[in-house]
Amino acid sequence: MSEDILFPPLGHPAALARETVGSKAAALSGLAAAGFPVPAGFVVTGTALAAARAQDAGAGLDGALQAAARRAGSGPYAVRSSAAAEDLPGASFAGMYESYLNVSAPDLAAAVERCCDAATADRIRAYESSLQQHRDDLGPAQAGGGMAVLVQQMVDAAAAGVAFTANPLTGDRSETVISAVPGLGESLVSGLQTGEEWIVRTGLPVHARGEDGLLSAETATAVAAIAGRIGRHFGCPQDIEWAVDRDGHVQILQARPMTALPDPVVWEPPGKGIWVRNFRLGEWLPEPVTPLFMDWLIPRIDDAFNGTLGETLGVAAPVRSGVVNGWYYLSPPSPTSIPRMLFGGAARQSLSFFINAVLRPTFDPAGADRTILRGLEGTWRQDCLPAYKALIDSSRPALPAATMPELISIVDEVARQAGEYLWFISATGGAAWKMEVALGRFWRRHLAGALASAAPDSENAMGYQVLLGGLSPLPAVVPHAVYSLDWYHPTAGERFPSHAEPGGTSGPLPATVAAERRTITEAACRAVLRGTPRLEKFEVLLSVAQHYAILREEQARDFTLGWPLLRRCAAELGGRLHDRGIIAAPDDVYFVTLDALRTDAPPQQDAVSRRRADWLRQRKLAAPLTLGKMPPLLGNAFDRIANSARSTRNLPGGAIVGHPASPGRAMGRVRVVDGPGEFARFMPGEVLVARVTAPAWTPLFTDAAAVVTDGGNLAAHASLIAREYGIPAVVGTGNATHVLRTGQLVTVDGNAGTIETHEG
Repeated sequence: MSEDILFPPLGHPAALARETVGSKAAALSGLAAAGFPVPAGFVVTGTALAAARAQDAGAGLDGALQAAARRAGSGPYAVRSSAAAEDLPGASFAGMYESYLNVSAPDLAAAVERCCDAATADRIRAYESSLQQHRDDLGPAQAGGGMAVLVQQMVDAAAAGVAFTANPLTGDRSETVISAVPGLGESLVSGLQTGEEWIVRTGLPVHARGEDGLLSAETATAVAAIAGRIGRHFGCPQDIEWAVDRDGHVQILQARPMTALPDPVVWEPPGKGIWVRNFRLGEWLPEPVTPLFMDWLIPRIDDAFNGTLGETLGVAAPVRSGVVNGWYYLSPPSPTSIPRMLFGGAARQSLSFFINAVLRPTFDPAGADRTILRGLEGTWRQDCLPAYKALIDSSRPALPAATMPELISIVDEVARQAGEYLWFISATGGAAWKMEVALGRFWRRHLAGALASAAPDSENAMGYQVLLGGLSPLPAVVPHAVYSLDWYHPTAGERFPSHAEPGGTSGPLPATVAAERRTITEAACRAVLRGTPRLEKFEVLLSVAQHYAILREEQARDFTLGWPLLRRCAAELGGRLHDRGIIAAPDDVYFVTLDALRTDAPPQQDAVSRRRADWLRQRKLAAPLTLGKMPPLLGNAFDRIANSARSTRNLPGGAIVGHPASPGRAMGRVRVVDGPGEFARFMPGEVLVARVTAPAWTPLFTDAAAVVTDGGNLAAHASLIAREYGIPAVVGTGNATHVLRTGQLVTVDGNAGTIETHEG
């Protein structure tokens, strides 16, 4: 037997049989034979190893290995296992076997022997036992306890990493996801480093995350191109280990089928019409909803909201909600249902409400205030809010002794009251953005030109939103403030117990430059209008717009009054299910469904584990802001308002575009914040980038240079609080948290609604 066949080199026909050379070596040998850049090397099979050991001492294993190594090239070498059962679609054995790097020629024999010994390790036998369904895939070498060993030239790597030829999160086969670290990729594969990440789609690279700037766009594209060719070569998505040498050449170190690849994520609307993620409850949900929240609280809130709306209109007008890939979406009434809503109510009350509460605020805010809105505000203050507080106060003492049905009843009642409260936010506080439309129109027609001409570089030329900044006397954070409306997340009072006493706050919002800027701009506006009949109209318009801007935030502050109580109910329910062995831990309750909230429910551990894993995966998705088609006659009202509020239509090329939510321009380093667990990392002067913000996020605004969000609109929390603090804000970008990365230098223009990046 020749030494070439004894230790067949990669690319040789004898190195293609998986049952003898193992999956890793067979895959690389096939790639080498097909012309892919694979470091030169050879395979030591179990049979060859036994034959080499049987030879006399002068021509034994050590001499044979060194001779084969010389033919492969100068050292040092990488010595790695290659078992027949490795790298299968359902059994990767990733990290189970041994690898030895930077091995010199004299040390090859010892490294090969140690690799072979790894085949009998306890962890290998345990892993095999858990994969009995794949036993038919095990080759004779593995089944008999042997294995092959792969010896290759070491790559002097400037960078190395992993490339997935399909997005492992979304299943998208058109995306290649690349992770990279400096030098060898062992720290990445072992999980010690997360590395820099690139996503390449149709040849276009995007630097997704990581601060090192390790790979250039050209290198990322080159890795993706080779990875794509490998995927096509094998006919299925691949998990590829690669390295870039000091000369910039890509080398392939391993290729195996991707395991547990999800089906491609499809964003299909849950019903006919348009569905939006960025409206009403969606403003408060920065990530996918947990199962119990969607199965229980959202239907109760929706039912109460729709019921109160129906009572007001005198006709049913349901607003639909649904979940797509775990994300909450809402569908407003369809155009075909509007005539029935307008004319189907008793004594045309629905038509009157629509005209005065929905349409009139955009062209006659004072008339809408006088006719209907101020009365609705009074009902909220005198009836709805006190009833909400009374329900919470009366329910709290009953919790410890409450039965499970009684706990469920308390949750139902609090959710119902929250739904009624939400209707008042929509009907009254929701008028704030419509009045802003009227104020903006007046500004553009009668003030903008004169102010800009008089002092083009002054604060007066920034835009009408200056007039709505620095208004709020409200506390920055209250104990019931939330980071997300989903009750899975602790409230501010739970995270910061010093604020948990009833009525406790973290103090009023600090006086900001926004208030001074507003005062100066108001005076400048009055100077322009003095002596004209428009001055009185301006004063009335300004007063009512400012009133409803404050009202909106005041109502939003107390919408979650019931959330500490809801979380205590959930904790009680979770504890009781855990005591009965229905769930493994009390906080698993958020991942059951409503029908499991009973003492005789079957065990839920498997379903909980599956749902939690789905939720964690869905949290990383970039959920579209809209699904379905917008009716052409209606269009997206928020987009139209945002476009009218822009300071310019000449947007810089390559900029991220959103809604201009708070005026000003600031440069700073990005800090992408996923949730309260990352608040402590936020540094003064950074640009806060988040999916959306809710009231408990307010303390971060104190130190932020600017704010950017995926969701939100001109009336969202981020918009209003950014104005209070006098910092630029751009909201409704759709995917800023996925496009921008922490540490990246950007300029946020809150007047134009753009974010310019200064680093790739």
